[in-house]
Amino acid sequence: MIWLRRHNKAIVFIIMFATIIFFSIYWAFFSMARLPKGEFLLESKSPNNNYTIKAYLVNGGATTSYAIRAELIRNNRNPKNIYWNYREENAVIKWLSDDVIEINGHILSLPNDKYDFRRKK
Repeated sequence: MIWLRRHNKAIVFIIMFATIIFFSIYWAFFSMARLPKGEFLLESKSPNNNYTIKAYLVNGGATTSYAIRAELIRNNRNPKNIYWNYREENAVIKWLSDDVIEINGHILSLPNDKYDFRRKK
């Protein structure tokens, strides 16, 4: 117990440092909020007009393949990335219901589902 009191500040510093490192890595490599904009491909509205999906073709440059990014816009709110897949050049969007969509074979239930190829199992 005495050891813990003496090293309390060091333990707190180590925990805070590890937390900052963890979130920095997540933000830099896994966050969908930082995806590149890309070139607009198409827009699709849900049958009840509550949702709009916009798809973009992202060119990663000479050393990487193309990717498709899709964003969800609902009720005139800010867009939210919901789809990110590598090695694709076309977007095929099909509405299965008012809040279920299929993008290039991946089925998403809106507004919460997302597909990110970096997280597939």
